[in-house]
Amino acid sequence: MTSTPPSRSQEWLYGRNAVWEALHGRRRHRQLLVAQGTEHHGRVQAIMTAAMERGIRVHLVPRHQLEQYVGQVNHQGVLLETSAYPYVHLDVILAQSHRRPILVLDHLQDPQNVATLMRTADAVAVAGIIIPERRAAGITPAVVNASAGAVEHLLVAQVVNLSRALGELREAGYWLVALEPGPTAHNLFTADIPTPVGLLVGSEGKGLAPTLLRQADVQVALPMRGHVSSLNAAVAGSIALYELLRRESL
Repeated sequence: MTSTPPSRSQEWLYGRNAVWEALHGRRRHRQLLVAQGTEHHGRVQAIMTAAMERGIRVHLVPRHQLEQYVGQVNHQGVLLETSAYPYVHLDVILAQSHRRPILVLDHLQDPQNVATLMRTADAVAVAGIIIPERRAAGITPAVVNASAGAVEHLLVAQVVNLSRALGELREAGYWLVALEPGPTAHNLFTADIPTPVGLLVGSEGKGLAPTLLRQADVQVALPMRGHVSSLNAAVAGSIALYELLRRESL
């Protein structure tokens, strides 16, 4: 069966893990394209079955047709045409938070860093993630793929003003914890961190904006004993998220 031309209001997700998770997420899907010759692979068969069970059209097409839509990316033989990422309002996250941590990303621009943090955020079951609308990486197909589709199961709020969003977190009873090195920062692993936590992670290079850092109740940092002075945002943020998870079991 011939595939239909892509709609301008849709986007293509690629990669087997990303497509599989998206099929089990909240988006509305239009069609699945499968590269001829990959349809007998076990994972691809499972994806095709899941799509057909959801009434999604499945098309076997030449591999070059997939590349016409997404270019030279590692699509692994599958493309899913789907609706744009379903951001939610911050109120939705707060209403369903159950006092779980909320992750706040201050203008991270590297899709790989964003994807890594979102994969970790899903692994530790955060209540949601807050990102700014401008000057930051949004939830693009590249981020979905790099997160192995984990972002499809997260609640992500894209806000105009991060400072105002932090105020809403505080009004909802959240304590703001800034992951930011500096002379006043406490050791992440020994600091007194009240709950529930809104964890603030700064951008690559610049770190947290001073206006956001001033709003924090606690400033923490990772102890560094080697030659480098810091870790990148994705690594540091992931360690901090797991430290919060560890504390839950104490």
